[in-house]
Amino acid sequence: MNAHYSSRNLLALRAPNVVMDPHKLGAMHQHRLSFVRSLIRRMANQQWHIKVTLWKLSSQGFGTVIYRLITPSQYYHLVIFSNAINDEDRNDRVIAEKWDITFALIQGAVDNNCLHQLRNNVPLQEAGRNKNNVLVLARANKSVRVFNHLVDRLANGQQPDHDILVNVGYILRTTAVYGNGKFGIADFELLADNPDFNLSFSAQMCAVYILRQFSLDWVHFLAKQQGGKTAVRLSRPLQRYLGIGNATGLGMAPYLICHPRIIDQWMFVRETAIAIISTKTITLATNRQLTTLLRRAVIHLQQIVTIDNHQQRLNHIAISELQHVLSQLSAVVIPHQYWQTLLHHSQSLSEEAQEIIIACLLELYPKQTDNLEHQMNADETLALISGTTASDLTALLEQRYQWALKIDFEQPDNNYWFWYRSADKEEPRIGIHGDDLGEEKQLPLDIARQTQALYLALKQVSPHTKIATFLLQQPHFRTIARRTWTLGHSPMGDIQINILSRHALPIHLLRCKLAMLGATKFDPRSDRWLRVTFYQGAPLIDEIHANEWLFPILPTAKSHSEIKERHS
Repeated sequence: MNAHYSSRNLLALRAPNVVMDPHKLGAMHQHRLSFVRSLIRRMANQQWHIKVTLWKLSSQGFGTVIYRLITPSQYYHLVIFSNAINDEDRNDRVIAEKWDITFALIQGAVDNNCLHQLRNNVPLQEAGRNKNNVLVLARANKSVRVFNHLVDRLANGQQPDHDILVNVGYILRTTAVYGNGKFGIADFELLADNPDFNLSFSAQMCAVYILRQFSLDWVHFLAKQQGGKTAVRLSRPLQRYLGIGNATGLGMAPYLICHPRIIDQWMFVRETAIAIISTKTITLATNRQLTTLLRRAVIHLQQIVTIDNHQQRLNHIAISELQHVLSQLSAVVIPHQYWQTLLHHSQSLSEEAQEIIIACLLELYPKQTDNLEHQMNADETLALISGTTASDLTALLEQRYQWALKIDFEQPDNNYWFWYRSADKEEPRIGIHGDDLGEEKQLPLDIARQTQALYLALKQVSPHTKIATFLLQQPHFRTIARRTWTLGHSPMGDIQINILSRHALPIHLLRCKLAMLGATKFDPRSDRWLRVTFYQGAPLIDEIHANEWLFPILPTAKSHSEIKERHS
């Protein structure tokens, strides 16, 4: 049994079949343990400083900018290249070869030789090669409408139209933020002992945070170029409201399947926080706090603009349900009531509303929640214990993998998709079983099908057969046997999804990871990709603080329904 599970075995965690249901994972929101939140807290508590050390842009805004990040232990630089591209070249897909902005986070100094190396490689992204002092490699495109509108209004001494900002919520939108050794940059292992970026995705999220500041500085610079003395700066509340957008597709989905112990640890830590908080007594103060947060969540949902009809319906249902919860909270009899009661009653609500309530509850107890953030990393080893028998593993599969064993893979709809890696861009794609080419090169993401095949094979041998002997005879089961034994003894275990099913929605996996990173404003563009926003509502670099900024709303607090009504 995993040590990280047994050490907190007395906590009443929710069952894996509840937590790891793909529909619930696909309704997650940013919360206090999300990586952008833990990063900003670290920056505030350790008093990190960010400043511009090079601003070499043409009057049109093209050139090079460098920001220096100073921490108590060392310093870093975000090197940004602003490029002139044609509108037809601006593409969020991974096949794009040109971007408005390319950037890299560098550990240590950036001298002339280093800058020359970066200038020759960073704008090429995947086609370039970088040294391992590069921690993050990324690119971004403008939201042309917001960018042009901001520059024009500010240049003319005016603040922007709020309706345009609420529709988008960002100036720049990233299309990939690479870490972990891709294209020659630093492996995560090199950061294991780095006191600044030893938590998952913290270096990537830091690069995105500084890019957000650049996007604001950029429009201020161009407004000044165009308007001169007439130009004004964007109001600070609106500066905070603008984050960094992100477009994410299928390429992210396999991460959650290929790194099961990391996902198990993320969800286990979050569930631990929920379990601790659920035993807390409701007070007048915490009840008021929750009411404030839920009201803000309602406005946040009302302000989300999405083209996806299904997500619109989900948001509308959640708004109605949360308004009903708010009416009940006003009548709560405080003495002897526990948050566990609210969590229990919320199970009758939609997944979207449930996850919003959980995110709000985590905000009420910062000390208990924040103390868990250093447990988010995980040992990814998958292993079997010596002496394990076929009977041991069979019993475990029957206990923890019923969701996989009950699937009928003879049904075409349960064996509809196959996943493969694009030879051109090395990105995951999906094809239709029996129709599309490349099935012989499919990726081993079919955990449910492999688990069922392992179970059926185990039933054909003696219960006393050692698994070591079984795997010597049938070595193709070695990987899935190690995985199911390890994850079967983990608190959360595998995501309970048949990724091959015709009705499986990869977007559930995308949203889960994006919520853990700290995204908001989920805007599905299909069942395979979506747009989100990072750092919307976050403090600016000259006011970094550890206070909460959950569920950002437009400073005027106008709801989307009011905006639509005014336009009609």
